[in-house]
Amino acid sequence: MKKLLAILLCLCVTALHAANWPAWRGPTNDGVCTEKDLPVTWNTTENVAWKVALPSAGNSTPIIWDKKVFITSSVERGRKRGVMCFDRTDGKLLWQKDITYAGNEPTHKDNPFCSATPITDGERVIAHHGSAGIVAYDMDGNLLWQRNDLGELNHIWGNATSPIFHDDLVIAYCGPGLNVFLIALDKKTGKDVWKLDLPQAKAKTPDQFYGSWSTPVIRDAGGKKELILGLPKQVVALDLATQKEIWTCSGLGPLVYTNPLISGDTIVVMSGYSGPALGVRAGGSGDVTATHRLWLVDQKKDLPQRVGSGVVVGDHIYILNDPGFAQCIEMKTGKEIWREKLGGTSWSSMCHADGKLYVIDMKGESFVLQPSTEFKLLSRNPLNELTRASLAFSNGQIFIRTYQHLWCIGAKK
Repeated sequence: MKKLLAILLCLCVTALHAANWPAWRGPTNDGVCTEKDLPVTWNTTENVAWKVALPSAGNSTPIIWDKKVFITSSVERGRKRGVMCFDRTDGKLLWQKDITYAGNEPTHKDNPFCSATPITDGERVIAHHGSAGIVAYDMDGNLLWQRNDLGELNHIWGNATSPIFHDDLVIAYCGPGLNVFLIALDKKTGKDVWKLDLPQAKAKTPDQFYGSWSTPVIRDAGGKKELILGLPKQVVALDLATQKEIWTCSGLGPLVYTNPLISGDTIVVMSGYSGPALGVRAGGSGDVTATHRLWLVDQKKDLPQRVGSGVVVGDHIYILNDPGFAQCIEMKTGKEIWREKLGGTSWSSMCHADGKLYVIDMKGESFVLQPSTEFKLLSRNPLNELTRASLAFSNGQIFIRTYQHLWCIGAKK
C-alpha cells in the first residue's frame, strides 16, 4: 500500500511540474522541466494559439499556473508597477493590479522597471517591484499583503532578481547598488522572518560597475538546505536554517548576472561583462578557493558577455551568450566542447524541455537544439519582435513575452 501511495504521489508531482511554470527558471528553478510534445517549429502565423498586445515593454518572463498566465509590467516611467493575469485559453486579460511609486529609482534603458519575474504557488502570486517593494495577490487579484518599506535599490542599471519560495518563505535578493541584502518573508503575511546584510556585494557608488543580478538557488546537502548565490568576486553558500555563511569561493568578476548551476556537488557560476567562470566542489568551510575550486576560466578573449543563465544536461552546461554564441561546456572541468553562432544578441536563459534545448535572442528568433557534444540545431523560429525575456513552458505550449506581445505557441487548449 505504501509503495502504491508513493507511486501515486510521484505521478502527481510529475503532472504538476508538467502543467505549471511557477517561477523564472521553471518548476525546479534550474531551467529544466518534464514537458512533452512541445512545438519545435513556429513563426508569426504558424503554430500560434494566440497573441495579445501588451501596454509596455518589459524583461520579465511569464509564469503559468493552471489556466492563468502572469507577467509583471510598468507604465508611467515606473510610477505604476503591476502584475497582469491572462487567461491561457485565449489570452484575455483577467485582471491587472498596480501599485504606485513616487521615488526616483534609476535603471538602464534596456532594463525597464519590473524586470523581476513573479512567482506563484497556486494560492498567491508574488512580485518584487524593486524599490517599490514586494507585493502578494491571491489568484483572483485581491491584495494579500504589500511591503513597501524595504528600502531603495540604487544602481544605474536597475534590478532584475526574481524571488524564490522555500517552504513557507519568500526569499528575495535585494540589490545591486548601495543597499544589498537577502530577506525572507512569511509568504502568507509578508512579515519578516530573517534578514541578512551582504556588505561584500555593495557598490561604493550607484554608477560603479559592481554588483549581482543573480537569483539564489537552493541546494539539498544531505537534508540540510544551502542557499547558493553568485556575488561580485565570489560564490557564497549559506545555511538556510541559521543564515550563517558555510563557505565562499573566489574568482568571479565584479559583475554577475547568471544563476548558479548545480549538479550533485558541483557548482558553476559565471561572471558577466567578459568576466571569469568557475567550478567549485561543494563542502568545506570558510574560504575554500584553494581546496575546492575545480577550475577557473579567466582568459578575457574567450569569455563573452553573459546575461542569460545556462542549463545543465548530464555532464554538460549549455548556454547562449550575449553576443549570440551558444556554448557546450564540460561542467566538471570548464572545458569548452563547442561554440557556435546562433543569432543576434541574447539575454535569454537556456531551458531543457521535451529532451531539447530552447532559447530565444533579442530579435525574437527562438532556437531549438539537441543537447549533445556535437552542435545540432533543430530549428529557427522567428517572431521579429524585441525580447529580453526567457521562454516559459506549460502543458505542451510555449509562452513568449516580447516588447509588443505575449505569445502562446502551440495547439490551442
